[in-house]
Amino acid sequence: MKSKTIIFSFLIIANCLFANGRKAVEMYVSNLKKITDVMVYDVTSPVASARYYAYSTLASHEVLAMLDQDQSILRHINLMLDKPNFIFDKSTIDPIATPTLAMLKTANLLLPSGNKLKADIDNIISNIPQNRKKDSERLADFISLYIQKWALTDGFLQLNNLRKYTPKRGKEYWQPTAPAFMAPVEPNWSTIRPFFLESAQQFRPPLPNAYDENTDSPFMKELKEVYDLSKVLTKEQIHIANFWDCNPYMISQIGHVEFGVKKISPGGHWMGIAGIVCKKQKVSFRKSVLVHTILAMTLHDAFIVCWDEKYNSNRIRPETVINRLIDKAWRPLLQTPPFPEYVSGHSVASTASAKILTQLLGDNIRFADDTEVEFGIKKRKFKSFNQAAGEASISRLYGGIHYRDGIVNGVWQGGMIGDFVLNKLKSVYSDR
Repeated sequence: MKSKTIIFSFLIIANCLFANGRKAVEMYVSNLKKITDVMVYDVTSPVASARYYAYSTLASHEVLAMLDQDQSILRHINLMLDKPNFIFDKSTIDPIATPTLAMLKTANLLLPSGNKLKADIDNIISNIPQNRKKDSERLADFISLYIQKWALTDGFLQLNNLRKYTPKRGKEYWQPTAPAFMAPVEPNWSTIRPFFLESAQQFRPPLPNAYDENTDSPFMKELKEVYDLSKVLTKEQIHIANFWDCNPYMISQIGHVEFGVKKISPGGHWMGIAGIVCKKQKVSFRKSVLVHTILAMTLHDAFIVCWDEKYNSNRIRPETVINRLIDKAWRPLLQTPPFPEYVSGHSVASTASAKILTQLLGDNIRFADDTEVEFGIKKRKFKSFNQAAGEASISRLYGGIHYRDGIVNGVWQGGMIGDFVLNKLKSVYSDR
């Protein structure tokens, strides 16, 4: 009878711990979504969004590393500041609230509209037990200020002082597109310091097909593919294109009035997928933080490398050439984003993300992605992260904004980046 009582008590404790862990993951994911909402409000660029996700989630991971004496990611990254030194009594720190609090506080410091997170920060603090409240907030403040100090050295503050980009002259080079003919987004982003990669040029893709107006040239065949496909898109292909659009710069027109349409970034979409699967798979709080952190930092590096190639090749978008050579009135299904074509950022980011999530969460995991539902686009179901990444990549061809070689070589680049990061961080994730 006594042994049955002990077993029953153990099961009650285990169930409580599981329930608390599940609530912790849900709290973490929901607060990360609030950071996403602020970035949508700010119309944050894809590259800047990845940067903000990376520093914010890194803060949460480093709190856990200090509490559990886990391996810090900081020792694996480039040009780190002195190791953080914070003396504390572990018994006075809330192990669940503090990592999430550090994430929010870091986003509050870095995001232009970070003050919108103040109510969420106050809400977390108010729910910390009184005997742990003071030191939990002190540790969260210490880590967030430490991460902010380091972030301010990555080159971001110097971007506005760099030479202004002017589109190259020549019919083969990128030019602004309708409807707003916006200036190019972050042409100097390759000067930002990566976390893991050796340089922005580390995984430079093969050269794109050379601009050639001869009808039998590889370039014109790919251009014709974009144009011809736009005429016969199926409902499924249209849904796929819209589902993966993720263009924060979309402009809508009513008469002579133009206004921006708020949308999530490509990185934000994959961070959303990570949260969906972490909750579905019931992973531990510790692992959920790890997954989001490595994913965000990988996305940050992926966009640095991708943007370096975009402004290295300065390749013209299909819309510009089709309007010039084939059909003056043609418009792609998706609005062409304001930066050069080669390589496809979605292909790079999605392939790198799938590499990370497959390694950390498993292959052939089914999930329903409802990330875009709030933007009026119904959810899609996937059998694996790789299937989702493949769909995200080809969606750019369906949308009429990328040539096929920009997609194929973007997939290659994203795969190389994902493998590189996983190899570098193997000792960090292999025991979790």
